[in-house]
Amino acid sequence: MAGHSKWKNIQRRKNAQDAKRGKIFMQHAKNIYTAAKQGGGDPDMNPALRTAVDKAKADNMPNDNIDRAIKKATGTLDGASYEEVTYEGYGPGGVAIIVHVLTDNRNRTAAEVRHAFKKNDGNLGETGSVSFMFDRKGYIIIVDEEGKIDEDTMTLAAIEAGADDIVNADGAYEIYTSPEEFSAVCQNLEADGYELEQAELTLIPQNYTELSDEHADKMLQLLDMLEQDEDVQDIHHNMKEDE
Repeated sequence: MAGHSKWKNIQRRKNAQDAKRGKIFMQHAKNIYTAAKQGGGDPDMNPALRTAVDKAKADNMPNDNIDRAIKKATGTLDGASYEEVTYEGYGPGGVAIIVHVLTDNRNRTAAEVRHAFKKNDGNLGETGSVSFMFDRKGYIIIVDEEGKIDEDTMTLAAIEAGADDIVNADGAYEIYTSPEEFSAVCQNLEADGYELEQAELTLIPQNYTELSDEHADKMLQLLDMLEQDEDVQDIHHNMKEDE
C-alpha cells in the first residue's frame, strides 16, 4: 500500500472538481449515504457518518438534505423505493472500475452508466469481472499540514487500536484497517484526541494501472461523467494518478 497515496489522489480530484454549491451538497449527500448504509444511521455510533455529517455542516448543507441522505440509506424515506446496484468494467487503457449506484429506476441508470463508459473508450463487464482486484479496507485520514502531530506517537496509537498500515502522505496520515477493526480504530483515535479528516469503508486496489496521457484524459472525462450522475454513490478504480 505504501508508495501510492490515496490521499494525494483525493486532493487532486477535489482541486479539479467544480466548486459549485449544488455539486458540493451532492457529494456530501453521497458520502453521508455511504457511511449510513455501511454503519447505521446514528452518528454517535457510526464514526464515518459523524465525520461525513460534520463536513456537510461545515459547508452549510441544510439539515433536511442531511436527514434525507440518512433516511435513504436506512430505508426510512417515505414514498421512496431505491435499489442498490454495482457496475463493474474497464475504462480506457484497461483501468478497472467499480461503480456503486442508488436508483429508483434501474433501466435509466444502467443506460446512463453504459453511455459514460462507451463515450470514453470503456466497457462494462459482468459482476465479478474486476472486483477481485480490490480489497475491502477501512480508510482513515488524519491531516497534519502544520506538522504538529508526533508521528511515532500517532503510529503507536493507531497500531494499538488495531490498524493494519499507516502511511505518511506529506501533510496527512493514511490509516488502513480491516473492516472488522474500522469502527474501533476510529473511536480509539478520536478518544486520543485525533481529528479524523475522513473515515470510510472502501475498496483499495491491489495494483495500479499507469496510463498514457491520452488514456488518462479519457479516464478523467469518464470519472467526471459518472460523478455528475445523481444516482452514482461511489466510484473505485485502479488508475495510477501522477502529478
